[in-house]
Amino acid sequence: MRLRHADGTAVHLGYCANVHPVDDVAGVLEQLAVYAEPVRLSLGADRLGIGLWLARDVAAGLAADPSATTRLAVELAVRGLEVVTLNGFPYSGFGDAAVKYRVYRPDWSDRRRAEYTVDLATVLAGLLPHDAARGSISTLPLGWRDPWPDSARDLARRHVDLVGDHLADLAARTGAVIRVGFEPEPGCVIERTEHAVKALAGFDPAHFGVCVDTAHLAVAHEDPAAALTMLADAGIPVVKLQASAALEASQSSDPATLSALARFVEPRYLHQTRESVAGRLCGTDDLDEALRGDRLPGAAPWRVHFHVPLHAEVAPPLSGTHEVLIRTLMEMFGGDTAVTDHVEVETYTWQVLPDGERPGGAEELARGIAAEVAWARAGLVRAGLEAKP
Repeated sequence: MRLRHADGTAVHLGYCANVHPVDDVAGVLEQLAVYAEPVRLSLGADRLGIGLWLARDVAAGLAADPSATTRLAVELAVRGLEVVTLNGFPYSGFGDAAVKYRVYRPDWSDRRRAEYTVDLATVLAGLLPHDAARGSISTLPLGWRDPWPDSARDLARRHVDLVGDHLADLAARTGAVIRVGFEPEPGCVIERTEHAVKALAGFDPAHFGVCVDTAHLAVAHEDPAAALTMLADAGIPVVKLQASAALEASQSSDPATLSALARFVEPRYLHQTRESVAGRLCGTDDLDEALRGDRLPGAAPWRVHFHVPLHAEVAPPLSGTHEVLIRTLMEMFGGDTAVTDHVEVETYTWQVLPDGERPGGAEELARGIAAEVAWARAGLVRAGLEAKP
């Protein structure tokens, strides 16, 4: 799905397929038929963007077999789908029963992370539509914050340089311009925008930038305008926007609120929780720690890294950080120039929502994703973009 900014930029809108993670090519092809094409048809769109998540072995296999990549490209075209972006954050096992901290391994100090990203770029070059200006790959924000010694930082820089060399060679050989976006996330080496500016200093902006996830931005209690200004002043491009909303508890010491939050404790993903008191950010690595009373004063609203569906109102006394997403859309697309051209709806938590809120099957999940994309499209239009088929 494409929209157009007044400056002529074609803005690609799609959704991230890590919401139904699979670990083989057959599973990737099945998700196109079971979910992605029905989402497109529900939206009445001629084509729909899908940000594929390709597990490590899938990416390696496709990169080593260009004919397999071509077959995937044909399958996408037949179903009216296009790929301009990949999610390269999870390495493997994103659908496992317990992911938690494992999603940050291997980090960028490990050469395997560079090899995986190289394979993703090779595959994306083979999938990128001929009329797309560029492709993007989102990746983890270097690594989890601890441990991250100077030796890890130096190794990460070396591995990023290896990827940069591959991206330059790929562009020269195929004409495919692909950029990698480091995605700030609570608890990581790059948690907030100021960390991104410091960590990415000296990275080639032709190849590297940030992926702004609006749920993460909200959990970090950042102001969208200030964050984007900081990136622009540092010359760091936004290679992708992940349109997402986090969980918010405005009355964090209220027993009813705490009881409602407890329904979102689950064993698969990490749900970092943050509270900002007088400009000081307090946090826990997971929601259950916050509910036990660890390190959070309960004097101000809590924001929880639990992606909630964009189109659905969160039941009181909780709410979602949709207002941060709306302000980000306005900041990115309401001005004279578009800040980015890739927008991806990324609510990967549908299957771990509390009982009674999870989709009952594939058809219900596809309808929910379609409603989210429609919500995002409406928000982009309100921000000033012109909708295209």
